[in-house]
Amino acid sequence: MIDQLLASMQVVALPLKSKFRGITVREVALLKGPAGWGEFAPFLEYDDAESSTWLLSAIDAATNPAPMAYRGFIKVNATLPALNSAQEIEELLQSFVGCDTVKIKVGENLGEDIVRVARVRALMPKAKLRLDVNGAWSVDQALINLYEIYEEVGPLEYVEQPCATLEELRKLKEKLAFEIKIAGDEVIRKAKDPFAINLQGAVDILMLKVAPLGGITRAREIGAHHKLPIVVSSALDSAVGISYGLQLAASLPTLDYACGLATGQLLSADIAALPLENGELAVRSTSPDADLLAKYAVPVERLTWWKERTKRAFYAGTESEIKARGWHW
Repeated sequence: MIDQLLASMQVVALPLKSKFRGITVREVALLKGPAGWGEFAPFLEYDDAESSTWLLSAIDAATNPAPMAYRGFIKVNATLPALNSAQEIEELLQSFVGCDTVKIKVGENLGEDIVRVARVRALMPKAKLRLDVNGAWSVDQALINLYEIYEEVGPLEYVEQPCATLEELRKLKEKLAFEIKIAGDEVIRKAKDPFAINLQGAVDILMLKVAPLGGITRAREIGAHHKLPIVVSSALDSAVGISYGLQLAASLPTLDYACGLATGQLLSADIAALPLENGELAVRSTSPDADLLAKYAVPVERLTWWKERTKRAFYAGTESEIKARGWHW
């Protein structure tokens, strides 16, 4: 299978509107299989073992048909990186047409965080606001910082991964003096076994991201196992990767929250159109445009780098999981 994967691989470099996760260009590898296109795009700092679930996701997408859908459109939230320029914030939020929920990156500097959240509240006074901390706070920091932000802007829909570990999240929930839901992201997708962890008393909402969890099939299994309300989110994917998040969201019997699947708005260019209309994205199979693949193709040395990385990830864990599931290319 690995030879077929590498033979079909194309890699693109997509520019971002502003720096996000410390990068200004997002590299994405695409693989074509019997069911269509899959996307392999673990962040560059991820090791081979962690990358292996991202490769499993790409192979799942390219091998297996989409699950049955309960809905044809998915409501999505706006996503705001850790920007401090009032003009940048306003311009970026304007691109999320019709979204009435905003996820705001915070965690590095409380003063800047408060200003950023307050600017969003002023621009969108009726919007639901979410914070994403990426596990950056200790329990004591989370208690202080959440209270300060709450005092400034009022109630929040939820805070995503305020602390790094499940133990810290439990302590935080016990000590919080006001009501706020906690969404778990890294504690699930970075867990050695996402099925073995106990989320009780620590997490109220389950964040499912198709790529790092190993694909639609495995993400659905994780969601069914934990029996919590779900938000489907993306990992700064291209339109191809986003389409699989939309298929996952469409396949869930209940979907109570807007999903974090509009991150294509953070890109200056993409490889396919995925129009955002009235705060929703349509659920559909998405293939890359051949002209755009050519336009944003990486130099040959980067393609070689991605092929070598794919081989390492395949033998670090993807191959054994494929065999266990009986998937065939």
